[in-house]
Amino acid sequence: MIDIQIVPEEFQYDVQSMVQAFYMGHPFKINSQVQDYYRILKVVYEENRINIILSDNEKKLFEEHYEIDCSGIVNHCDLSKTHRTELKNVLKKLLYSVMSKDTGKELPWGNLTGIRPAKIPGMLFEQGMREEQVRKTMKETYLISDEKLNLAIDISRRESRILSDINYKEGYSLYVGIPFCPTTCLYCSFTSYPISMYKDKVDSYVDSVIKEIKFLGEQLKGRELNTVYIGGGTPTTLEPDQMDRLITSLKENFDFSTVREFTVEAGRPDSITEEKLKTLKKHNVSRISINPQTMNQETLDIIGRQHTVEQVKEAFKLARQCGFNNINMDFILGLPQEDEKMVRYSMEEAKKLSPEGITVHSLALKRAARLNIMKDKYSDMHMENSSELMKVTEKYSEEMNMKPYYLYRQKNMAGNQENVGYSIEGCEGLYNILMMGDFQDVWAVGAGAVTKLLSPDRKEGKRIDTVKNVDQYIERIDEMIERKRKYFQSMGC
Repeated sequence: MIDIQIVPEEFQYDVQSMVQAFYMGHPFKINSQVQDYYRILKVVYEENRINIILSDNEKKLFEEHYEIDCSGIVNHCDLSKTHRTELKNVLKKLLYSVMSKDTGKELPWGNLTGIRPAKIPGMLFEQGMREEQVRKTMKETYLISDEKLNLAIDISRRESRILSDINYKEGYSLYVGIPFCPTTCLYCSFTSYPISMYKDKVDSYVDSVIKEIKFLGEQLKGRELNTVYIGGGTPTTLEPDQMDRLITSLKENFDFSTVREFTVEAGRPDSITEEKLKTLKKHNVSRISINPQTMNQETLDIIGRQHTVEQVKEAFKLARQCGFNNINMDFILGLPQEDEKMVRYSMEEAKKLSPEGITVHSLALKRAARLNIMKDKYSDMHMENSSELMKVTEKYSEEMNMKPYYLYRQKNMAGNQENVGYSIEGCEGLYNILMMGDFQDVWAVGAGAVTKLLSPDRKEGKRIDTVKNVDQYIERIDEMIERKRKYFQSMGC
């Protein structure tokens, strides 16, 4: 156990994110004064400085401090954005120093805890900085490795080129959430419900989503819709007639003439049929994702996917026969028992299928994942990721003529790595760029879907949530609509 003591309590998220990065696998408590501990990390804000002390059971191990005005925290005054940013950057440098000395580790992303690394250089470029200035600023502020800095800058430049002919500043994207799956994977913490148990409620769920679609379509008339993304869960758990009804409603209520990309996550191969694919094709869905996560059958069995590698191949070939020419495949690094040889095998099998895109995820265990909740049961399994494994997937992507085009990070990522989307030119997932880069508003409908509305400077945003529980979503659909209505009323619409 790690005891994190913060006095006064400030920047908790950043402190715990750094602790989790250096001491992955160790539980922690904040200001709990636990008795059985591995390390005690004390963060104390005094009037004119920050003190960091790292101790074990017996003695103080490392101490760092920095002279900086902390009066706003100590006196509970409002801090300006500039002051908060400066304080936080100093704090994270101090934390990195003591924990790096203790563990002997250097993190590939340095002390960067944000989930959108490519957004940082992008905004610095927009401010007029030259590349050498951007590099210097990011190295000094975040202690980031050259390898990851190159990746962030490369993707930032590519995003800018890809979006150059899209009116994204005036437009918006639309997300539709379908929270059903054939089964729940061992590592998954997303809102998903077994389709076998909820089969009788799917029609009512689609009815509720359509009701939300009708309201939102009326409110957003006159605004340019750039991308549409139906995700989940697994959207292809819907029957063909249900999917047809849903997409028909979307096209009746939104102007698709400006839509540059229409994506549906086909996701699980065991949910894909020819009739479903033909339904998507009929509605001009331009991009789908068939996600094996791994091409090693023993791993699929461990994580509870309940489909075979052969089903992945069959679903992919069926999608090709139905005319889909932009297919993405998701893979996860850090799955239980997987080593470099198994990752190479997955990439070799993907290469044979020749998808237009591959998204490489680093396993990020959330509290709600069964692999975390039941960790004692799986304690003898190794789960690892590293820069070397990430380089394996990068190499294979290059061999498939793909380049990295979007990037994001999460807490508790195996090996302190990242998620990277690769694609051949012209087949990049535009929704992924726009949403993960905070380039535009994303309106969302469905259970657990989160609308994200950006401030003009893209540094802040407003969220409008919907309840995650399917039954509550259906019962409270009018309330979910009312949450959005209040926003439009506040904007004078």
